[in-house]
Amino acid sequence: MATGQLFSRTTQALFYNYKQLPIQRMLDFDFLCGRETPSVAGIINPGSEGFQKLFFGQEEIAIPVHSTVEAACAAHPTADVFINFASYRSAAASSMTALKQPTIRVAAIIAEGVPEADTKQLIAYARANNKVLIGPATVGGIQAGAFKIGDTAGTIDNVIQCKLYRPGSVGFVSKSGGMSNEMYNTIARVTDGVYEGIAIGGDVFPGSTLSDHVVRFNSIPQVKMMVVLGELGGRDEYSLIEALKQGKINKPVVAWVSGTCARLFKSEVQFGHAGAKSGGEMESAQAKNQALRDAGAIVPTSYEAFEVSIKETFDKIAQEGKITPVKEVTPPQIPEDLNTAIKSGKVRAPTHIISTISDDRGEEPCYGGVPMSSIVERGYGVGDVISLLWFKRSLPRYCTQFIEICIMLCADHGPCVSGAHNTIVTARAGKDLVSSLVSGLLTIGPRFGGAIDDAARYFKDAFDKSLTPYEFVESMKKKGIRVPGIGHRIKRGDNRDKRVELLQKFARTHFPAVKYMEYAVQVENYTLSKANNLVLNVDGAIGSLFLDLLAGSGMFTKPEIDEIIEIGYLNGLFVLARSIGLIGHTFDQKRLKQPLYRHPWEDVLYTK
Repeated sequence: MATGQLFSRTTQALFYNYKQLPIQRMLDFDFLCGRETPSVAGIINPGSEGFQKLFFGQEEIAIPVHSTVEAACAAHPTADVFINFASYRSAAASSMTALKQPTIRVAAIIAEGVPEADTKQLIAYARANNKVLIGPATVGGIQAGAFKIGDTAGTIDNVIQCKLYRPGSVGFVSKSGGMSNEMYNTIARVTDGVYEGIAIGGDVFPGSTLSDHVVRFNSIPQVKMMVVLGELGGRDEYSLIEALKQGKINKPVVAWVSGTCARLFKSEVQFGHAGAKSGGEMESAQAKNQALRDAGAIVPTSYEAFEVSIKETFDKIAQEGKITPVKEVTPPQIPEDLNTAIKSGKVRAPTHIISTISDDRGEEPCYGGVPMSSIVERGYGVGDVISLLWFKRSLPRYCTQFIEICIMLCADHGPCVSGAHNTIVTARAGKDLVSSLVSGLLTIGPRFGGAIDDAARYFKDAFDKSLTPYEFVESMKKKGIRVPGIGHRIKRGDNRDKRVELLQKFARTHFPAVKYMEYAVQVENYTLSKANNLVLNVDGAIGSLFLDLLAGSGMFTKPEIDEIIEIGYLNGLFVLARSIGLIGHTFDQKRLKQPLYRHPWEDVLYTK
């Protein structure tokens, strides 16, 4: 069990199993306390990735969503608290996964009913590895003015009423989450407030004990006294009694064990928690209260007198000069959400779009965080703008030059290809520029201009698997798939595509490495042995060379490269380039005032 303070104003957590309300309550608490950064660094939702939009005060923020615990921990190495809102069926497995991550220091399990055998394994692992486990069956914990777990302390109104937005001098620990909310209010009424509060959970085997936290509180200088609320059942309180007897605790402890009414019933009584069932005289509330009293704790005669005992103890240490007066602050007002603020007129509406590539707020637009004026002053070209808007980073000059060369070489390929033909027919039908452009763009696909992504995908897969050209081509043949990027309607082995030669020459001169391109050339050599028209075409050249650009620049991780290919970035380059030519064909037809196109009969085979 760790010693000293668990949380601070910079503590961040990973939240497992997305629940909007408790996360929003955590973020509202952050804002109330004046934290600079949200306490929720990331959300783990198995099977999902992306972002969740929530509010941090008046500002809407996007919190990353990860599909696995491992991915979240890798993405947020400073987040050392794991808050688990999984059901009792999966809470143990996900919590164990989290505890095994080196970045996780504290785990809180909210679910009740976690199998006891699983809980024991979690407890053993946490103790063996000096990690803190709070729960199962807990509402969590809170450090006033710094950090809170999930729904701890309830609504923001209750947080403010209990003055939990700033630290006090009392360390509080309880088994019950519901009674914790009540006790935060009680403590705030008769002392300067709570410094840290923990609900260890009501299951039979809590991950950490009352004594664990009281001993920990004892070593925190800001904590001047401790308040403990136990309950009948189990023997957890006796570890605290032993700690008191052994002198491990030298600060005042005010304690009460609930459940004294159990003796009024003739049969054994099971209260709300799984662990709240007396299993004998030693586990009765009366026996525990007396043992705590004998060990030196301040124990009232009833729960009703608990508040008085807390007040008297606090007043005494205050008179002794051990309490530094707390400077009262006025917390900021939390904006009301739309569904609760319509009547009062105080609203905040969520956004409907997330954008990470550009920002038109402020004095001038920014592309990828670079102001427009800087783009002009630095002499950036179209390739640089594409690198900012598509790849969200400034790529080296040879990369952006290559992009520009691709655009120039792919801008047009004459009026006879399908895209240009469609655009020409549409323009001659009197349609506007956008309609004419779109009619041409809609022909782009697997058979026309859309093979760049597929070429990159298949070449990369084959090269990374160390397949020989023979193995690659023959495996594609067995699948009934033509090799994307290989083959041309006109070009032959003795009449290569000039565009391919220009791209290869540039890459060999400027790229750090061209391993994928060389592999594509080896594949071409093999396919040419089969047929003279199975040459590397411009799609294959761009696809393989873009792999070399992404891998050789050192600016992209392997998952990023895979995502770029999967999303369709490379086909996007062809779409952008060919749009230039299609727009040109539209203007050309309109300038020439060409009439409506009708295909000649003699060019049609009429048959039954």
